[in-house]
Amino acid sequence: MATIDQQFVEYIVKTLVNNPEKVAVERKIDEKGVLLSLTVDPEDVGRVIGKRGVTAQAIRVLLRALGTKQDARYNLKIVNTDEAAPAHKDDEPKEEEPEATEEEVEEVEEDVEEEGDDEEEESSATSDLAEKTRAELADLDDLDI
Repeated sequence: MATIDQQFVEYIVKTLVNNPEKVAVERKIDEKGVLLSLTVDPEDVGRVIGKRGVTAQAIRVLLRALGTKQDARYNLKIVNTDEAAPAHKDDEPKEEEPEATEEEVEEVEEDVEEEGDDEEEESSATSDLAEKTRAELADLDDLDI
């Protein structure tokens, strides 16, 4: 039989998802409190997490309120059951990029050299401005006010 906390999370999540029959909440108790592991259909994970994790955070806040009433500390873990999808965007397989031709490499090298010249001019102008500013600040330090 599901406890009140499991029923609470199931009710909230089932109203959010397209596949409510695939919602499952597993409960474990450890030294940190009660851990509720939420499993949903891979298509519905985004709905449960929400933009920037706002929906998941809201569910956790409601659980914290329930925990206050139940004298328990609740943690919610959303389990990723979609093993075909990478866990992180950077883990996605990348398409091979075609090799650059010698002409393209030479063009890029020329562009980089030209940018380097511009950066040298900018850095000398910046250092001149910095020196001038330092001198003005030193003059201000000498004033007795």
